[in-house]
Amino acid sequence: MSQENVAAAPAGSRKGFKRVLKGLDMTLFTVCAILVIDQLAASASIGVQSIFWWIFTLIFFFIPYGLITAELGSTYPDQGGIYAWVQRAFGGRWGGRTAWLWWINVALWQPSVYLIFAGIFSQLFMPDLGLWPQIAIAIGLTWVTVYVNVITLDVGKWVPNIGAIFKAVIMGVIGFGGFFYAFNHGVANPITLETLSPSWGVSLAFLPVIVYNFMGFELMSGASEEMTDPAKDVPKAIVVSGLLIAAFYLLGTVGILIALPLEEVSLIEGIIDTLYQLLGTEGLGGAAVMLLGIMALYTFLANMVTWTMGANRSAAEAAHAGDLNPAFAKLHPAHKTPANAAIITGVVTTVVIVVYGFMAADAEDLFWTLFAFSSVVFLLCYLFMFAAFLRLRKIDADRPRPYRVPGGTVGAWVLTLLCLSFIVQAIVFFIYVPGEFDMTYAGSIVGGVIVTVLVGEWLISRSRAGAART
Repeated sequence: MSQENVAAAPAGSRKGFKRVLKGLDMTLFTVCAILVIDQLAASASIGVQSIFWWIFTLIFFFIPYGLITAELGSTYPDQGGIYAWVQRAFGGRWGGRTAWLWWINVALWQPSVYLIFAGIFSQLFMPDLGLWPQIAIAIGLTWVTVYVNVITLDVGKWVPNIGAIFKAVIMGVIGFGGFFYAFNHGVANPITLETLSPSWGVSLAFLPVIVYNFMGFELMSGASEEMTDPAKDVPKAIVVSGLLIAAFYLLGTVGILIALPLEEVSLIEGIIDTLYQLLGTEGLGGAAVMLLGIMALYTFLANMVTWTMGANRSAAEAAHAGDLNPAFAKLHPAHKTPANAAIITGVVTTVVIVVYGFMAADAEDLFWTLFAFSSVVFLLCYLFMFAAFLRLRKIDADRPRPYRVPGGTVGAWVLTLLCLSFIVQAIVFFIYVPGEFDMTYAGSIVGGVIVTVLVGEWLISRSRAGAART
């Protein structure tokens, strides 16, 4: 296939999808995808300077990233989203690589989310629950997620829609509750110009979490052919959801830092500890924490349903086009949902949970190792996506663009380079932290990523060879 024709190549779309995603659905879907409660404590653990990093990342990464995704999503409303964009720009092999990394990241990340679910469940209801019972809970949730992925989208979409509302309520309670707490009791961590000033060192271990927490604008485009009007609704959903997400992240972070001393911010239990501090442990306050805790638990399920919906659709499209193993391609005969991809995700997630259960000393070790490993895999996809944006601007310049990144060619390059620089630093600091470099930890992350990439190359080569024979 010549480079001139790459942009015009179809992404392997199929007929039969029901257009059930409206503008409000897409906004709530994106809020649910990006507003990640289970990572809020990790970003707050940087300290008060995390407020500076939230604002800095918002201005120099989140906004440029949103603008780029709005152009891609409205101009190329192909089922498969990020896979389809990279495939158009660079051809099927690069599209297959993107779909593989995108999909496997979710299967690797899902265990950490459901283990933090189990940790919070234990904190609320069964304080003495051990690691292996928590692992059993995580496996059960994995297969609930598979089920929601298989049922029809006009039903399944309500899981993330409700999750987005719950997330907003929890963030609002933490944020506004923090200000009320400060008025009555003072602040646990003084917020001054000095403490807001950024510093370098061990805090860089958590700085990539802020970048990670802002990712997900492109996720809804995995279901582009299930949207009623993507050209109109994608840019609007990105603007509205982006404003809500930024506000709630800042509110939640400030609330945690007001309520809890920095040394008491736990990666797993930080959210519930904050709620107890703000609302109390007895009477109505304790009951409110219990209710909000249950809502938080639901949001973890909703978050993984959202991400698996996007990732499984990208994998199914890539497989249908011959760019990924055909096992991913089969849809549910009635619902037209990516049933096979969802089941394979469930199998991989289950295996990873069990394997890491033998490797981790406790739930927090397990959480961070899984999170860092899957994050590096995940972020590699964005190197391809941002490069595809520039490539499509060049080779498909005459295509009508319902929304266009401002500033012409110069603006496109500046915003892309800003985004790429944030992605690269996040990858580096997930692996290497100045002053606390752990060769064993770094080696396990890098080695895992290399193995993941090689497995993907093998699958893609076999898939393309098989497609060429048929």
